[in-house]
Order: sequence, then C-alpha cells, then structure tokens
Amino acid sequence: PYEDAKIHVQSAAVKYGASVFEGLRAYWNPTQGELYVFRLKQHIDRLYRSMKLMRMEHRLTHEELTRSILEVLRKNEYREDVQIRQTAYVEADGALDATGPVGLAVDAVPRKMTDKVGIRVCVSSWTRISDGAMPPRIKCSANYQNGRLAMLEARANGYEGALLLNSRGKLAEAPGACCFVVREGVPVTPPITADILESVTRATLFDLFRKELAMGPVEREIDRTELYVSDEAFLCGSAWEITPVVSVDRLPLGDGERPGPVTRAIQDCYLAVVRGERPAYSDWLTPVYGR
Repeated sequence: PYEDAKIHVQSAAVKYGASVFEGLRAYWNPTQGELYVFRLKQHIDRLYRSMKLMRMEHRLTHEELTRSILEVLRKNEYREDVQIRQTAYVEADGALDATGPVGLAVDAVPRKMTDKVGIRVCVSSWTRISDGAMPPRIKCSANYQNGRLAMLEARANGYEGALLLNSRGKLAEAPGACCFVVREGVPVTPPITADILESVTRATLFDLFRKELAMGPVEREIDRTELYVSDEAFLCGSAWEITPVVSVDRLPLGDGERPGPVTRAIQDCYLAVVRGERPAYSDWLTPVYGR
C-alpha cells in the first residue's frame, strides 16, 4: 500500500540523494484488451548502468526487475495508461560513501497522455550539470535538483517549461526531457556529449524518423539563438512523451500557437507505436496480461 512505502530519514538515499531510478510508461490498448510496457528492457538496462556508476552493491537480476514491474501492474489490474517509477536506493544509515544495502521500490499510477497543444518555455539562467561534475547521462535522483531549479525559475516567470544550456553555452536539454528543433524540415538534436541524458525516447525517435518518416535526424550542437529562429521544437521523454514547444523566451516558433508538421507527424507515429498499433515494433512492447 502507498502509505506503507517508507524509508528512514537517516538513510543515505535521504541524506545524500543516493538513489537512481527509471521512469517508464505502459499504454492501454482497448481494442486488443492489453496493457503494453514500452521499451522495458532498455529502461532496465539503463537502471543497471546508473547503479554501476553510483557503485551500488546489489544482487538484483534483470528478471527480478522485470517481474517486479509486471507484478505491480497486474495486481493493480490497470486498464488505462500508467506511469511507472522504479527506484534503487541505499537504504542504510550510512556515510557519504555508502553503497549498500540497496532497496528497490516500484510504484505505478494512472497517467493521462500529456498535453499535445504546446508549451511556452524559457532559456534558464541555470547551467546544465556537466559530466565533469555529475553524470548527466544516467538517472541519478540528485541530478534532478538541477532541473528542479530551472523549473522553479520558469514557473515563477510565467513559463510552462525551461531549456538548459551547458557550460559551453550550447543547448543541453529540458528538465526531465531531451529537446529537438526543426530547421527547414530537418529534426536536429544535441549530441550525447552535450551533457544530456542517454534517453530511451530520444533513441526511439531516431529510429522512427528514419524508418517511418524518411527523415534523417541530425546530432549537433545548437546555439541559443538557433532556438529562436527554428521552425519547430519539441521535448521528448517517457513522462513528457512528445510535447510541442510553441515559443522560447516569448519568441514564437511557427505561428506560436500550434505544433508544426514535423512535430505532429512524429507525435502521431510515436503514439501509435507505444499503444501497439504498429506491429513492426512489437518487440519494443512487453504485454502485461499476455493476451
């Protein structure tokens, strides 16, 4: 039960942010009567990489992690879209360098699809954490204070989201999401070396752009001013899905009201895939009920 999910206030997870996590989604297909977890293996693989980099001592197998997620979904008998969070944390009252014992928590809550109309964002005054300070490529809970500060600033200034530049002044990502811009019909996104998360959704979109939309996405650095003159932009991630950006620092992209054609096309494609409507991508889906 939700109210019984507790850890000690003196645990290393609470005192020092010694935890890593994965956020993933499961989508209900009413026609097929099935709930599909999207790219479960890839998310668990990344959780292992995160635990490795944080030197967590654990004996959790890939099968145990998979089973824990499916068990939670089945016992709750979800017949709707769900957001899942899997957290590995150092549960002992340890010192700053404590690496175990490691606890595992899985929670799942119903989550409707994100707003597909578009959001207005700002370029944050906060700088994205760099690989020389903290590991941005993994999902370590402590990393998210960086994005939290950016979101608090954005909300205080009347925006719905934020974009973070890295220490070189180039676009990195949004809090909890990667970013694409569109220039003359070509999707462009910062490289992994721009201090971004190694995003499962971002990798998914590369495949879909190439195979479904016959577009070649480009990885390269993006200047702040290029954000302002882009034709389109969107955020992507398990939680954000594909969220259009309609203005940056109150400068409109496109008509400043609606997502552009490339954003709409990748939105439609992505949502069809995650809901199990594209059989060619069935290996990306893990059925919960096995029908």
